[in-house]
Amino acid sequence: MPRVASLAVLAVVLLSKYINAQTYSATYLPSNVPPTTEEGQTGTNQCGTGLNQTSDCQNLYINSVTDFCLFAPPNPGADSVIGNTERIEVAWCTKNGTGARLIPDGAITGAHFVQTPDFVQVTGIGDLTLLNIPVGDAGVSSPAEIENILIETNLVLGRNPIGGLVFSSAFGQLEQIHEWTNFMAADQFCIRACKPGPMAPTFCQHIYDVMGCAWNMPANYDPGFETCVGDSGEPMGVYGMSTFFQGQPVTPSAHARPSSSSCTTLSTIGNGFLISGTTILPPGATLNPSGLSAVSAPTPSSPTSAVSPGSSIAASSPLNASLGSSATSQAASSGSGTSHTPALTGTNTSSSATWSSNAMDGWERSVLTVGLTFIGSMVGALFIL
Repeated sequence: MPRVASLAVLAVVLLSKYINAQTYSATYLPSNVPPTTEEGQTGTNQCGTGLNQTSDCQNLYINSVTDFCLFAPPNPGADSVIGNTERIEVAWCTKNGTGARLIPDGAITGAHFVQTPDFVQVTGIGDLTLLNIPVGDAGVSSPAEIENILIETNLVLGRNPIGGLVFSSAFGQLEQIHEWTNFMAADQFCIRACKPGPMAPTFCQHIYDVMGCAWNMPANYDPGFETCVGDSGEPMGVYGMSTFFQGQPVTPSAHARPSSSSCTTLSTIGNGFLISGTTILPPGATLNPSGLSAVSAPTPSSPTSAVSPGSSIAASSPLNASLGSSATSQAASSGSGTSHTPALTGTNTSSSATWSSNAMDGWERSVLTVGLTFIGSMVGALFIL
């Protein structure tokens, strides 16, 4: 009997914690979020808007096919597999202005945004090793998973990454999304943000962390870029009146891909910056053909340079490009602190130097001419006398 009583008390505790988890004790916006939102958080939620390729920002956005973020490891290396880093991952975004790291243009080769009555999601492919995911990592867990681990009489709730927040304006005004899930691998990704409401926990289940993208979010994972309107389909793990739980002897097949319509395709997505490692070059910057000299702007009136991590710069039009490793160190060394338009040792600066030199030569010639004229007049006066 005491054992039954203990289990009854435990059930009440679990139910209470589950209900509290669904009511959400705090709702934030990027403008009012504190520096951190969970104990043990390694990153920050006060991210600002600056450009910083070493940012520890843990705010993620999902608004459109051209404006979304993913969680990925903060550091490169063989040990940075998703299974090891899911608690400390940081945000990587396609668009500047979030304070998060930028996803390098060209890293995403396929992204498919779909808006349904119950959620928005982006699924796709790419070279996500550029987001510090090691080659070959299949990704075994969801950075947004909630683990319910029963250890004796304690319920341990953990959200990955710790302190990670998601925001979206896909359902109206910008708001925090409490139910979401994101799976990452070295060559594939998927992220879903569920519309706030009673169905959000159902369509954004967090308990199928080893099942991967195709099972949790059957959708388009082909190359290319598109935006579609779609049906919600069946919730992951729900089959009629029964629910599959991870670890059961028989794993059912994934649901069929929900139907979609009103699709609009794009030729590419990007932020316009040239990025290699932590080096960022502003939109419009180009490399000299040799790849060994400083970058210069395409027009003499707009000198540009490499941007140091932590500096702020406005977004511009997309420009897909890649940066060779031999040019990276040279480009980085041409930067200048946090200035938006630092001086260059390239074309623009040398043009200004040439103008200054020519102006000085003209001034010297004027002085010399006046001096010779004065001396000549004095000599002439002497001869007259």
